[in-house]
Amino acid sequence: MDLFEYQAKQLFRKFGVPVSLGEVATTPDEAQAVAEKLGGVTVVKAQVKIGGRGKAGGVKVAKTPADARANAEQILGMDIKGHTVHRVLVDPGADIKEEYYVSYLLDRSNRTFLAMASYEGGMEIEQLAVERPEALAKVAVDAVEGVDLDKATEIARAAKFPDDLVAPVADVLVKLWDTFVGTDATLVEVNPLARVGDGSVVALDGKVTLDDNADFRQPENADFVDVQAADPLEQKAKEKHLNYVKLDGEVGIIGNGAGLVMSTLDVVAYAGEKHGGVRPANFLDIGGGASAEVMANGLDVILNDPSVRSVFVNVFGGITSCDAVANGIVTALGMLGDSATKPLVVRLDGNNVDEGRRILTEAAHPLVTLADTMDEAADKAAQLANAGV
Repeated sequence: MDLFEYQAKQLFRKFGVPVSLGEVATTPDEAQAVAEKLGGVTVVKAQVKIGGRGKAGGVKVAKTPADARANAEQILGMDIKGHTVHRVLVDPGADIKEEYYVSYLLDRSNRTFLAMASYEGGMEIEQLAVERPEALAKVAVDAVEGVDLDKATEIARAAKFPDDLVAPVADVLVKLWDTFVGTDATLVEVNPLARVGDGSVVALDGKVTLDDNADFRQPENADFVDVQAADPLEQKAKEKHLNYVKLDGEVGIIGNGAGLVMSTLDVVAYAGEKHGGVRPANFLDIGGGASAEVMANGLDVILNDPSVRSVFVNVFGGITSCDAVANGIVTALGMLGDSATKPLVVRLDGNNVDEGRRILTEAAHPLVTLADTMDEAADKAAQLANAGV
């Protein structure tokens, strides 16, 4: 889960990272009130989970509270790369002397953690990484040893910080590591980390990505969920503990196992080319336990997607046998009753497949069509979706 800037900086502050942090406003009047409270020059910043806010006009300097109100009026409701701005952060202005870059991330390719830092960093860090990669230090971090002051000093020196900045930057790096580990993050980034007029080093922006798999030990992460911006179907699926991602298509997909579901998306997309260009409407992995309740929850989410015209249930019986899956489908359709109105194409294979097919055949539900192969099922689901236009 990606956090908004203000949420990231709230976490930084919790772990002792020096930050410049004002208050969030959702209306122009609130922005003006915050600016009056802060006094002096302020910066009104769109809160969206995407980069490039400044270039899109989503970051504006306000010399007076009236300016802050006018800026908020322009920014609120703005579309930035497909993200609508619902709130702004009104931050105190900063007398920036220099800008730097620091971050920690999960380096999946090397199965370790990675620190990245640059004395020449700042807002154009991506361009710097391409044009002058030697200016961006990349230092592997051992997961057991972590980052103490010695390691942080090593990172700061690798990033070519001058001697007078090594100590304050190293202090930030230690506290940023504490944030990274303490929140089960996969990314913490400060861009820019700045030296301001009084000589101190302060985080003026922040980006944090939290690992959803750690939610069981980070219950407070639920407070960071942006319900207003979340897709209602994805939110509903999450509440039902389903692995669901909404896509822009017409064929609903249910499968057991991420690999199988990914393959199903591919074959449906290919089959859809012959049937009006229909595409997969979602990714939904029900995992190994296709019980009636899980199947009902999955169908409930997919059938409530107005863009879905047909559903493809693709299950390979392994730990859960096909007869259990078939019983789950029949029971789920009974539980859903009249709310189930869209055709289902079911392909079963694997453990106890003959019994599973027998159960579905005898049930003879008018919405269910059985298919022998994945390609056949994908073609039928695409055909039904196209016919349902």
